[in-house]
Amino acid sequence: MEATGTDEVEKIKSKFMSAWHNMKYSWVLKTKTYFSRNSPVFLLGKCYHFKTEESGELSTDGANFDKINTEISGNVEEFRKDFISRIWLTYREEFPQIKGSALTTDCGWGCTLRTGQMLLAQGLMLHFLGRAWVWPEALDMDSDSESWTSHTVRKLTASFEASLTAERDPKILPQPQAQPQRGTRRNWDVNERRNEAYHRKIISWFGDSPLAAFGLHQLIEYGKKSGKMAGDWYGPAVVAHILRKAVEEAKDPELQGVTVYVAQDCTVYSSDVIDRQCSFMDSGKAGTKAVIILVPVRLGGERTNTDYLEFVKGILSLEYCVGIIGGRPKQSYYFAGFQDDSLIYMDPHYCQSFVDVSIKDFPLESFHCPSPKKMSFKKMDPSCTIGFYCRTVQDFEKASEEITKSLGLYREELNKYSI
Repeated sequence: MEATGTDEVEKIKSKFMSAWHNMKYSWVLKTKTYFSRNSPVFLLGKCYHFKTEESGELSTDGANFDKINTEISGNVEEFRKDFISRIWLTYREEFPQIKGSALTTDCGWGCTLRTGQMLLAQGLMLHFLGRAWVWPEALDMDSDSESWTSHTVRKLTASFEASLTAERDPKILPQPQAQPQRGTRRNWDVNERRNEAYHRKIISWFGDSPLAAFGLHQLIEYGKKSGKMAGDWYGPAVVAHILRKAVEEAKDPELQGVTVYVAQDCTVYSSDVIDRQCSFMDSGKAGTKAVIILVPVRLGGERTNTDYLEFVKGILSLEYCVGIIGGRPKQSYYFAGFQDDSLIYMDPHYCQSFVDVSIKDFPLESFHCPSPKKMSFKKMDPSCTIGFYCRTVQDFEKASEEITKSLGLYREELNKYSI
């Protein structure tokens, strides 16, 4: 009886905390992010120019495209398509209960796991889709702040009331999207159909269910070996090792051609990486695997040292880079690019409803961020994990020259502060 009573208390506590976190993290206004016209923008190794004869700033939500000439407008749209096509993984609520806890949401504690998922997702997108791929529906995303906010208010009210009455949070369905008329639907060719199938499959691997290979439930199980439990805060280095284990244990045959290597003390040992790439596949055939290299680093003491700015910008400029698990202190972001001294990122701190990715044609919109955010490099937490992707041994050998150069500059700076 006592144990049952304790379980009930934990469930009530969990519901109350869920309601509080939904109120705290769902109240997100989709404010515009402005970019300078006079400086290049880098996104995961790609460079975009918004330069015009006029000085000033422009937003990436299309609000002032009419003020820009056709050539530059096209470049802005290409950037928007590229950014929106990246997979966005955020806080979720009302997913299946996490084993060993009463939690059905990761609001307030799962942000680093989410940014780690985003980095791994980008690596898998490069592997299966290539860097040139963009989601055909990217520019159809609704970036209007009012619609996002009104949806949030309705969801928040329902969640709070349901938690207080110990009822399940009723689902608030997204606003219906206008469907193309018969005869106007895009005629996809075989390659486009293949790409869309992989697009959905990659997202499904990150679903919030116990069976998803890289879902929150599985990552938490692997985190237990590092002393972490559901509800704990995870650091970037711990998440790097959790991702390595998750890829190692993945059962899907499609994932047998990918491996993850985690650097030790900021050192990437080429022989170890190549050994991983040249290992035998589970199918029994000899071959090479693509490798995702994760390098946990610290860019200063209590605060990030601004001397590392050029190092970080150099990393995000590389075609091999799949992003950085970083953020502010105790608030993780997925850094994917930069302009001048500001980092471009995707924010996981937005609480969205659970999506069952096992159903056919599950909605994709909530897995794509409609607008980028920017943050001054000075505000970055010094602890982070950098990711790289190399498809072949030859790619790794070429990339290692650039990576070694960048890490060499980093270690030189590190030695200055360790004397």
